[in-house]
Amino acid sequence: MRFRSLLLAAAVMFAGTSVQADDEKSLHDFTVTSIEFKDMPLAEYKGKAVLMVNTASYCGYTPQYEGLQALWNEYKDKGLVVLGVPANDFGDQEPGSEKNIKNFCKVNFQVDFPMTKKMVVKGGPDNAPVYEWLASELGEESRPKWNFHKYLIDREGHPVAYFSSKVTPQSDEMKAAVEKVLNASGR
Repeated sequence: MRFRSLLLAAAVMFAGTSVQADDEKSLHDFTVTSIEFKDMPLAEYKGKAVLMVNTASYCGYTPQYEGLQALWNEYKDKGLVVLGVPANDFGDQEPGSEKNIKNFCKVNFQVDFPMTKKMVVKGGPDNAPVYEWLASELGEESRPKWNFHKYLIDREGHPVAYFSSKVTPQSDEMKAAVEKVLNASGR
């Protein structure tokens, strides 16, 4: 009986420490790899809001690149970073190399917002650590279910909302959320 009590006390103490450590983490604690295969410390975005979007070149939602670029153009000087994250998790709709993806985005949608190399975003053992963290912060239901799922992260690096693929970058809902995050930080 005493052993079970000690074990329970240790589990409670460990759980409390683990939760506290997660609460202190922010987007700025992660480094990803850019589409050009260079380190991309997300700490570079301290003081900026980030819209992180898993993308794919051959999806029914691919035209959202145009809206993402427009959102980037409209809000980048106000502190928004659109971060594209190519992923081949859903329907094998991003089969190309990073070079092919970058070229596709530039030629078809004039994309010049930052992009990462391909990542696993839907969960599982190969999932990108930043996507694991996002799900742990916003809940399992926040995991991407398809391409062009969006996470909105505030200027301090804390996730504040997620949007399904159906919510377009130029929708009133998206713009209101972006403006709220940009204005909340008082910059």
